[in-house]
Amino acid sequence: SGINAEYGVIDMPEHNKGELGGTMLLGARNFKFVMECKLKQLYGNEEHAKERHRHRYEVNPKYAKSLTEAGMRFVATSEDGTRMEAFDMSEEDHPYFVGVQYHPEYLTRPLTPSPPTWDSSSLV
Repeated sequence: SGINAEYGVIDMPEHNKGELGGTMLLGARNFKFVMECKLKQLYGNEEHAKERHRHRYEVNPKYAKSLTEAGMRFVATSEDGTRMEAFDMSEEDHPYFVGVQYHPEYLTRPLTPSPPTWDSSSLV
């Protein structure tokens, strides 16, 4: 009968109960960095970037603040600020720990990898 979660940390913004067709976020999307972080350094300290998406589930923005207070810093959001695109942990918690909602491998090529797939050892 499905999951009935009172506190849905994972969300499906385009969800239409009963029909999953057409509910995925697909294609290249712009996002913006909202704070200084190692991931932003990997993107050349640019304020905005573009990556490809192919997913249905994402972080419910209602919980972004409390998750950030617990150490999961959301460092990038969609251009309109409604979708959490990337997170990291502070250097005090972990020397290099990032997670992204998009798929960096979709834009990675042998001689031009997507920034999150680069060697981050120079940032530590």
